[in-house]
Amino acid sequence: MRSLSVAATGMLAQQLNVEVISNNIANMNTTGFKRRRAEFTDLLYENLRRVGAESSDTGTVVPSGIQIGLGVKPTAVYRIVEQGSLQTTNGPLDVAISGRGYFQVEMPNGDIAYTRAGTFQRSPDGTLVTSDGYRVVPGVTIPSDAIAVTINGTGDVYATLSSNPVPQNLGKFEMAVFPNEIGLESIGDNLLLESAASGAAITGAAGSSGFGTLQQGMLESSNVNVVAEITNLITAQRAYEMNSKVIQASDDMLGTLAQIR
Repeated sequence: MRSLSVAATGMLAQQLNVEVISNNIANMNTTGFKRRRAEFTDLLYENLRRVGAESSDTGTVVPSGIQIGLGVKPTAVYRIVEQGSLQTTNGPLDVAISGRGYFQVEMPNGDIAYTRAGTFQRSPDGTLVTSDGYRVVPGVTIPSDAIAVTINGTGDVYATLSSNPVPQNLGKFEMAVFPNEIGLESIGDNLLLESAASGAAITGAAGSSGFGTLQQGMLESSNVNVVAEITNLITAQRAYEMNSKVIQASDDMLGTLAQIR
């Protein structure tokens, strides 16, 4: 009975759907996290009577035919890149992006990763780094005698030194955008890598055309909508149960056949 295998594909699809939703809910407090959405498509169809086939030798054709669907399969887990809300932290090295763009981070192997999480800190030598100690490109070093650090909307970093009341320009953040943001590859730790699907990174200054601005003392929260995720979870759970009912009904039908004497 085809219904057994069809319903099995439905249960597997909804299992993946629940896994995606659970990951969204688990990361509801992850800085800069972008929620995901599972997408599905129907499988091949078995033609028992092909649509458009000739039904007689006078040229009449079958108007609809008989096509039996073979189930569903997942095709993508889509990243929703809409802006998350900005939360005030008052941390001098916390920076949020308002609009398009990613911070660039130098990995230990020399590769460049990208992130929306602006939870930066100072390394032992004063270099601006992520919470894992990865250097933020292009590299800004804050002097040890700095008493105040200011980051403006266009990414310029200024420090006021104890020996000089005039703010000193230490460098500038370099932002990156992509032709297809959803094609970036997630590697965990709030980091993304460029891929063939994302296209090559386009770098530029914050606030310039096509790039967002920076907000010091703020962080971008995740864009997970908990109410929507719980609603989606209930829907997925009910769909899973309905597919299991189809398997149960198919099993009952087979049991009926087995009892015929």
